[in-house]
Amino acid sequence: MTKRSYNFNAGPAALPLEVLKQAQEQFVDYNGIGMSIMEVSHRSKEYEQINDETQQLMSELLGLPAGYKVLFITGGASTQFTMIPMNLLTAGKTGSYIMTGAWAEKAYQEAQLVGEVSISASSREGGLLNMPAIADIKAPSNSAYVHITSNETISGTQFNDFPNTGEIPLIADMSSDILSRQIDASKFAMIYAGAQKNLGPSGVTVVIVREDLLKNEPKNLPTMLRYSTHLKNNSLYNTPPVYSVYMVNLVLKWIKANGGLAGIEAKNREKTALIYNTIDNSNGFYEGMVEKADRSLMNITFKLQSEELEKQFLKEAAASSFVGLAGHRSIGHLRASTYNAVPYESCKALAEFMQQFQSKLS
Repeated sequence: MTKRSYNFNAGPAALPLEVLKQAQEQFVDYNGIGMSIMEVSHRSKEYEQINDETQQLMSELLGLPAGYKVLFITGGASTQFTMIPMNLLTAGKTGSYIMTGAWAEKAYQEAQLVGEVSISASSREGGLLNMPAIADIKAPSNSAYVHITSNETISGTQFNDFPNTGEIPLIADMSSDILSRQIDASKFAMIYAGAQKNLGPSGVTVVIVREDLLKNEPKNLPTMLRYSTHLKNNSLYNTPPVYSVYMVNLVLKWIKANGGLAGIEAKNREKTALIYNTIDNSNGFYEGMVEKADRSLMNITFKLQSEELEKQFLKEAAASSFVGLAGHRSIGHLRASTYNAVPYESCKALAEFMQQFQSKLS
């Protein structure tokens, strides 16, 4: 095998090497059936076993109580921005959104096209470089739901805790930090996440829904845009993204084998500390972009003293096999995405490169 790059892409992102090797071994012949899993019918016993097992693994890892269902839906998290208000935002209700960054903004804008919405808390005054205080989240009493984005991939902010919304359903877009740490999943009526950051390759979106949330679903929705369609048909109403679900299955088994969410969280905190400590101990050479209390475990954003210096940093980093360190085009600067599958060794290598780069120019 040729030397692998240090992959810090924000998504599609790194996959565990062990998972890639297992998928490679099974690519042409899955479990001796003489076919790739990509070639089998989604009605076959082989795929139905993967479908059911992947749901069970997700439930186990999150510790879901009874009454929740795991769904596999296509269209990415962006389609969920529309499906949520279409299914839940009924007459006389408002959708309450917590404004924390670009992805929260997109979800809010899509809901505006469907019904009445409001912003219940915002970090706009802080330049979207912090998270609102949990105590400041006050949703209207007629809220159909409260929607939060648990981790903002672009700015690198993350909720450390989640609000208690009482009888109002809490919904979270966890696309960029799902299964990265221990959470109380029972706080949420719905969690959704595109797979391409922490769960597998792009192509499937995982939706975890409390079944009673769907009891007032409008009857005039298109079939494919109803959550009940996917729930009643065990995510098999139409042809699912078979290979993407198979890869999610392997990733979930990898997470379980690495200590579950407790083990993964410990690894994530250890490896990201290498980079954050390098930033904080650089005497201003590197500057973190987010308030320390709201720093993400998944997306580390930082900057240097000039655009020219950042260009030099990226050029030299690329020459040393670092990939994906440019910040999002909307805010620029630098970003290292340290998802579950990014190994400790990659973070250690980046921290050492940053220290060497600073030493050379100081």
